[in-house]
Amino acid sequence: MKVIAYSIKPFEKELLDKANQQRHEIRYITAELSLGTAEYARGYEVALVFITDDVSAPVLEILARSGIKFVITRSVGTDHIDINTAKQLGIEVLNVPAYSPQTVAEHSVALALALARKLIPAFDNCRKFNFKIDNFIGFRFYEKTVGIVGLGNIGLATAGIYKGMGCKVLGYDVISKSVDGIEMVDLDTLLEQSDIVSLHVPLNVDTHYLIDKEKLAKMKRGVMLINTSRGAVLKTADAIEALTSGKLGYLGLDVYEHEKDLFFEDHQFVTFKDPLLLKLLILPNVLITPHIAFLTTEAITDIAYSVIKNLDELVPQVS
Repeated sequence: MKVIAYSIKPFEKELLDKANQQRHEIRYITAELSLGTAEYARGYEVALVFITDDVSAPVLEILARSGIKFVITRSVGTDHIDINTAKQLGIEVLNVPAYSPQTVAEHSVALALALARKLIPAFDNCRKFNFKIDNFIGFRFYEKTVGIVGLGNIGLATAGIYKGMGCKVLGYDVISKSVDGIEMVDLDTLLEQSDIVSLHVPLNVDTHYLIDKEKLAKMKRGVMLINTSRGAVLKTADAIEALTSGKLGYLGLDVYEHEKDLFFEDHQFVTFKDPLLLKLLILPNVLITPHIAFLTTEAITDIAYSVIKNLDELVPQVS
């Protein structure tokens, strides 16, 4: 297959080459897919994209005219792709069905632990040789109630970690299911009873702003909220209001609703800074990481091999 790969990081190229073993012709470019770069796909059959790429209808139309028959995203989620337009244009969309769900699960719990035990400010003080402990009273997880919203592979892996820590785990999923060790409840009950709420849902029309002012009001005062799914699942402005009032006690984010064109790049010397993000970053009970929950050696290796497997399986369709 002739493949053009957008938004490629150096570590991805090395892993993709290792998985590919020269079976497919892959052109790597660091630029994101956009209206301005879509023309680069002329003469290729497959566009390999990432969540930061613009795979909207106008871009897909250019890809189709350029000869692209398949779009493969290096992610489980496909919310950055206009699936309906792709179908209309005859472009098949493939994703990575799963990759090391424990990777994201562990990161989500790491955010929760770091917030609960105030690890970041404690370490900042130690670096200044300030070893006072007055302001670092945390809480234990044992016997706390944790609500897992979304019980796919990552949600289940996260639930398993919390169960191992002695937590009571509540679960909510749009698909009715029974899971050992998880008490399945409706979303409102989960929000009302949980000390920690962890979000693990895809972004779609039903989950956009799933957690807003109304849902935050249902939660316990001082609750911890962790989001490693997609930024727009949480309405940031409402979360800031809840943090300010004390309704929301802790917020851990690996995603942000306005992260496009922001995360994955260095913006230290950019004059304009996102005002909502600035408000979050100055709060002591907020911890943000730049969409790195997936970023382990195991996970990115799984992604590379899954992409090449997808390409291998496409060969009979075009031969």
